[in-house]
Amino acid sequence: MIVLGLNAYHGDVSAALVRDGKLVAAVEEERYRRIKHCAGFPRLAIAECLRLAGATPADVEVFAVSRDPHAHLWRKALFVLRNRPRQMLGDRARNVSSISRVPAVLAASLGLDEPTVRRRTRWIEHHPAHLASAAFVSPFEEAAVCAIDGFGDFVSTSWGRVAGRRLDVDRRVFFPHSLGLLYLAVTQYLGFPKYGDEFKVMGLAPYGEPRYAAKLRPLVALKDAGAFELDLSYFSHWSDGVSMTWEDGEPTLGRVFTPKLEALLGPARRPGEPITAHHEAVASSLQLVFEDSAFHVLRHVRQQTRATRLCLAGGCAMNSVANGKIREQTGFDQVFIQPAAGDNGTALGAAFLAWHGLSDAPRRFVMDHGYWGPSFGDEAIDAALERERGAVDERGCQRRRWSDADALDAWTAAQIANGRIVGWFQGRMEWGARALGNRSILADPRRADMRDIINTRIKFRERFRPFAPSVLESALDEYFVGAVPDPFMQQVYPVRPDKRALVPAITHVDGSGRLQTVSSRSNPRYY
Repeated sequence: MIVLGLNAYHGDVSAALVRDGKLVAAVEEERYRRIKHCAGFPRLAIAECLRLAGATPADVEVFAVSRDPHAHLWRKALFVLRNRPRQMLGDRARNVSSISRVPAVLAASLGLDEPTVRRRTRWIEHHPAHLASAAFVSPFEEAAVCAIDGFGDFVSTSWGRVAGRRLDVDRRVFFPHSLGLLYLAVTQYLGFPKYGDEFKVMGLAPYGEPRYAAKLRPLVALKDAGAFELDLSYFSHWSDGVSMTWEDGEPTLGRVFTPKLEALLGPARRPGEPITAHHEAVASSLQLVFEDSAFHVLRHVRQQTRATRLCLAGGCAMNSVANGKIREQTGFDQVFIQPAAGDNGTALGAAFLAWHGLSDAPRRFVMDHGYWGPSFGDEAIDAALERERGAVDERGCQRRRWSDADALDAWTAAQIANGRIVGWFQGRMEWGARALGNRSILADPRRADMRDIINTRIKFRERFRPFAPSVLESALDEYFVGAVPDPFMQQVYPVRPDKRALVPAITHVDGSGRLQTVSSRSNPRYY
């Protein structure tokens, strides 16, 4: 049986294909459209998944969509009646209209008749899709599961447990209370308005001291049994809605904080204005308050489930700084976070939930690497270079073909050691936001100036943004304190004090690094 999972009409649209209980392909639309966090319909991602599986559209028995517009309808209706939000009715109508069009758009794009596609479509609630995206691909037969994000299908946080092919959701925190929206509001206040800019604030936070933490703590009240509530007077999402639009695939979010946040912290920074010590301190304070709130949830999950293993998902699971502290702060012994923990990963979770809902077969898949996109042979690479011959020649680039792969690897390593910056392209494309050694920019971590060179000359991004180290799994303890193997680059750990001067390019201002462990199992050539 082939199941095609979809995340559509939202940010980070994606597709994932599961055949007979095993993942075959997982692809994000942004990789083809070249638009970060691409929104809309994942037409190209769907086509790529089918191509990689050697399947036709008619072979797909189930289309699993990671949204359910009918989920929690009574809660939505009650919220509207109580609060009479100005924009929510219109936003909800547009959202339901977009999602409901999925079968028709699928049928048209795949050349199938619409009634057939509708019969084969399964609507999977957003948060169970998040939970399944980690639970059903983890190495754990039994574990606690938790998802924390902005919100989807009126839920912002959920948790429960997985045992074999059974996934139980024990508790949900409903809109408008959301740790993801807390982080988004302060991110917007700090002058980072784009969809997905929260990671910039996470990178900025270590430059400041959390001197505004006492001011920010009242924005989220921690309740019994892992619950929490926002002080909604600082937020507008509950009254004005969270408007998401996309033009040519680029998602844009409306403002979600009120003037009361500026009264608390001072005038908001406008995009492009200088970043001051005040902004660094706000970022640091936000990160601290977020961590305290997330750990409050996870400690309760640990206590309630009595599990020692955790599968974590949702957009907030991309906060790698917090992730690296989970074991120390919450009592879990092991944590699994797959590389596309955000909304892109819900395509994966929807596919596996649909599969396990229709099959009695036991789980038979573990995600032990992050390479689920396309690969390209010499012929395709030659054709691409020929198409771009003008740009290649203009930059003075030379082509050289190597017949000996080992010699090429040795030559590349020597170039990096000599201070050259390498674009490394091999094997199947990564799934998720992290470059994991198949589509990566590689440089020598021993050069202190390398971070600024790449930020300003190649990536054209803010100077405070850190770089991530790849480290041999066997050398992990030699370079990092308290770290555990992580092939997906989802956790930050302290660099050992005696190693920081040796690898300054990957050591952030607070002495940490968001690491990827590399083994001969996960990526033989990169290893």
